[in-house]
Amino acid sequence: MQDSTVTTPFGRRPMTLALLAKHKQVDQPVPETKRNKWKLFRTICEARQALDVSDRSLTVLDALLSFYPSEELCSSNSLIVFPSNAQLSIRARGMTAATLRRHLAALVEAGLILRRDSPNGKRFARRSSAGEINQAFGFSLAPLVSRAKELEDIAGRVIADRELIRARREQISLYRREITKLIQAALEERVEGEWNTLHNLFRSLLSSFPRRPSIDDLEELLSRLTKLRSKIIKLLEDHYKSQNMSSNESQNERHIEDSKTNCGFESEGNYETSGRAPSSPRNEADDRGEYQKKSHQGGQSIAPPSLSLDAVLRACPEIKHYGPGGSIKSWRDLVAAGSILGSMLQINQLGFKAACRSMGPENTAIVIAYIYERGGDVKSAGAYLKDLSRRACAGQFSVAPMLLSLLRARSGAESSPRSIMPN
Repeated sequence: MQDSTVTTPFGRRPMTLALLAKHKQVDQPVPETKRNKWKLFRTICEARQALDVSDRSLTVLDALLSFYPSEELCSSNSLIVFPSNAQLSIRARGMTAATLRRHLAALVEAGLILRRDSPNGKRFARRSSAGEINQAFGFSLAPLVSRAKELEDIAGRVIADRELIRARREQISLYRREITKLIQAALEERVEGEWNTLHNLFRSLLSSFPRRPSIDDLEELLSRLTKLRSKIIKLLEDHYKSQNMSSNESQNERHIEDSKTNCGFESEGNYETSGRAPSSPRNEADDRGEYQKKSHQGGQSIAPPSLSLDAVLRACPEIKHYGPGGSIKSWRDLVAAGSILGSMLQINQLGFKAACRSMGPENTAIVIAYIYERGGDVKSAGAYLKDLSRRACAGQFSVAPMLLSLLRARSGAESSPRSIMPN
């Protein structure tokens, strides 16, 4: 390969050990690697913040890629482009020469391109009599190919984190609304309890929330709101039960005074004959289940799966190799690995995001892990995920039976569904 030589920068630009390391990284022999240059460019755009490059720098990279004649970047070909400053400025939306130099330096610093400077610093190519390029000086796109897998992994984690942040924000918004209205209802109904103290605690949690929270901040706030919400619901349920018991006692007393018939015996006989328990009043758990069902059918993000992460990894062990550092220790790691694995299975980003909206990011990652475990049994992973997303919106799909079938296939014996539920 022609651009395997290490060249020092022309002019006053210094040679550094970091630059030498970048040259050697490109020079390392790699297997035949091919990437569509525009798909790879979109991947870099997704990973822009993690790579610490600006949108203007990406405009220059877009212009450089347009000078490469083929749609595919291949490690076995010459990956050097040699546009003049005038032509590069035109394709970079009229960017001035000084701005071009600054953003070219930023792309080199980020390890996305390398300079191949000629002896006089000019960019040109020498061709053979047959018109083939023998030697070229300009900008090498080889780092894009050598780092393709790394860039795709970074973009996958960024997309997964973004979807997880969106899901957590939605859950926090729902809990904020529920806590506010439950406290308001308790005060209006004059339910006994330290409601002002709970309201002040709720306000203090929200006031301490940063304006631009990280995933860890969202997880911490969601955990505290969940505990506060559970405490409020328990107080209301206790009040409801006490009111219901007092109402039943008063009804029983009036019943004994007004009638001598053994209606209690008749009621028990009716229960034994019909086989149905008497209807019970609605409680908060019923309302919560109905609300989650409506949210699910409305295409909103649902709660994380009621499965243990260990059960998911036992059923789909292959996905752990795509987690950060080759392991999965949290749901966040599983979502990131699912995003990376989804791109390998040719699932486009629109399909992945639609699945996250209908099933939630954790359930989407579980489905992708299941598809990968099935191997060639699923001909089109994108179409299969789309169909499951549609069924999930209609409330006709759950990941638990899917994982249970995998666990049964692995063990060769019947398993109880409770074995995959968290303790």
